[in-house]
Amino acid sequence: MKGERGGSKKCLAYVAAFIVFQAIVIAVFALTVMKIKSPKVRFGYVTAENFSSSNTNGPSFSMDLKAQFTVKNTNFGHFKYENSTVTILYHGMPVGEAFIAKARARARSTRRFDITIPISSARLTNTASLGNDINGGVLTLTSQAKLSGKVHLMKVLKKKKSGEMSCTMSVNLGTRAVQDLKCK
Repeated sequence: MKGERGGSKKCLAYVAAFIVFQAIVIAVFALTVMKIKSPKVRFGYVTAENFSSSNTNGPSFSMDLKAQFTVKNTNFGHFKYENSTVTILYHGMPVGEAFIAKARARARSTRRFDITIPISSARLTNTASLGNDINGGVLTLTSQAKLSGKVHLMKVLKKKKSGEMSCTMSVNLGTRAVQDLKCK
C-alpha cells in the first residue's frame, strides 16, 4: 500500500507540473504571437524627375516623384490591404495623388514597391507663398496615406488594422533632389 500511495503522489505532481508548463506556454504564445499590431507604412526613398518651374506668369511647378513605398508587417500573420491612395500636399492643398493597388504583405516581412506620383501646382488656388518658395529654391511637401485591411493569423483569426503614413520632404529646386525625408 505504501508503494501505491507514493506512486500516485508522484503521478499527481507530474500532472500538476505539466498543467503549469502548458499554462506558461499558452500565456507566452498569447502575449507574443497573438498580439496583432498595425503595419508601418513609409517611403523608402523619393526622387524628383521631369522637374519644371516658372515664376513669370504666376508661380507654378510640375514634376514626377518616384518613390519606394514600404509596408512593414511585424505580425505572425499576413496583412491583406485594400486599394488606397498616396496624396502629396503643398501647404495642406493636394498637388498630386497616386493609386496603390490592393495586395498583401507576408508575415514578418516588408513589402516594397515603386510608385510614380505626378505633381503639379495647377490645382492650387492660393499661390502667394509658392512664388517665395520657388525664389528661395526649396519646396516643402507633405504626403499622406492610409492602408486599411486585415491581419490573418493561422487562417482562423482575422483582425482589422490600418497603417498610416505622414511624411515631410523638401525638394531642392537647384539640385532637383529630395532632401530631409522624414516619416512618422
